[in-house]
Amino acid sequence: MRALALDGVGGLERLAIRNLPDPPLRAPDDVRIRVHAAALNHLDLFVADGLAGVDYQFPHVVGCDAAGVVDAVGPSVTTVAPGDRVMVNPGLSCGSCAACLDAEESLCRTFRILGEHVSGTMAELVVVPEANLARVPDAMPWDRAAAFSLATLTAWRMLTTRAFLRPGETVLIWGIGGGVAQAALQIVKLLGGFAIVTSGTAHKLEAALRLGADAVLDHGKADVVAEVRRLTDGRGADVVVDSVGEKTWASTLRALKRGGRLVTCGATSGPRIELDLRRLFWHQWSLLGSTMGSRREYWEIMRLAGQGRLWPIVDRVVPLENAIDAFSRLASGEQFGKLVVEVSHE
Repeated sequence: MRALALDGVGGLERLAIRNLPDPPLRAPDDVRIRVHAAALNHLDLFVADGLAGVDYQFPHVVGCDAAGVVDAVGPSVTTVAPGDRVMVNPGLSCGSCAACLDAEESLCRTFRILGEHVSGTMAELVVVPEANLARVPDAMPWDRAAAFSLATLTAWRMLTTRAFLRPGETVLIWGIGGGVAQAALQIVKLLGGFAIVTSGTAHKLEAALRLGADAVLDHGKADVVAEVRRLTDGRGADVVVDSVGEKTWASTLRALKRGGRLVTCGATSGPRIELDLRRLFWHQWSLLGSTMGSRREYWEIMRLAGQGRLWPIVDRVVPLENAIDAFSRLASGEQFGKLVVEVSHE
């Protein structure tokens, strides 16, 4: 099979289309998918650079998200069959630890993500457990299905399970060009919140307004903290969604109201921050980390997808031969929405 894979870490120059053996079914609940499309995430860039603590086996296939057609199933599989259109939940868990038994799979002691800890989805064939598959809604095209899972599940857990967003609350979302931020915007509006989003690019702010943002701020020109205070009658945001990290941390805290909640799922600008504990306890902030989501949360967003809601925005679709160009576009931050690679025309 053809696959986009790394022969080592150190950047995109280690990434190439390679001919690799077809993956076999190893477990009774394994399902092999003939991938039609796979989507990029910022995580893929970090994987190419090399993540500390991850034991890569090269060649390492990149990609977390995918959608395709079931090719073969193991003997215990009952929910899907060859020919079914399916999409992949990229979070892998053991199924037997206390967290898994409590339906909190993303807290599993051996939690892994396809494309990060194990071989990923940007290949003509991929094998995943039956529990990691959902049927693609009839009306959803391949590119949207491929781009759906990781970003939407991450944003859903951030705003519902972790930040417990309530109707009427104000949410500040940094960097509206990315998939998690755009999913967060849709979820805020779905739950009845007031969404303030930022970008340093005018056309992204204009697009965000069309997606339903209540206010947009150019974080390269505006004083984001002052504007958030102005828009909230001086109170500050109830919730801030921040996956940027070092670059925005200080402004994020200043934009939070007393008793506000900061929820983060990433650190694209760097992982090291400073925190004055006196401000933390005096303002009674809640600092919340969030990673992916549970299977229960995944089925909830799939239910909404079946209703035509929470569909991801796709920036562009490129063939597998041009996948590295898509990685470069993601690295430059030019995209608005998800970048999708068409792996197969079938």
